[in-house]
Amino acid sequence: MRRLALVALLAGCVAAGQPPVPQAARLSSEVLTLTLADGTTCRANWRAEGGSGRFADCGPGFGYSVREVTNPNLLRQLFTGLTEALGAEGTVPPMAEVIITDATGRDHVFVSPPPVDD
Repeated sequence: MRRLALVALLAGCVAAGQPPVPQAARLSSEVLTLTLADGTTCRANWRAEGGSGRFADCGPGFGYSVREVTNPNLLRQLFTGLTEALGAEGTVPPMAEVIITDATGRDHVFVSPPPVDD
């Protein structure tokens, strides 16, 4: 029983020393929101930065790159056009692939908006 407790304690110490891992990335028309496994939320104005940059003061340092889908499907185009015609321009987040690069150079790839689970 003591060995099991010791193993659990050591595993906890090792995990505590690890930097937080990106869990989710979501886009608005201008802001990229990154959620880390430890609950930390980081934000960057991806549009102003030209689609790539670094999160300031976020964990061990995460870079990001946003690649917008330039030709989304017809239904998406119609919906976006309708919202813009109704004066709600910018309320529909862009479709994009978001790549978060951690301090070790590992890429974490997300899509935004996230896929719908069945």
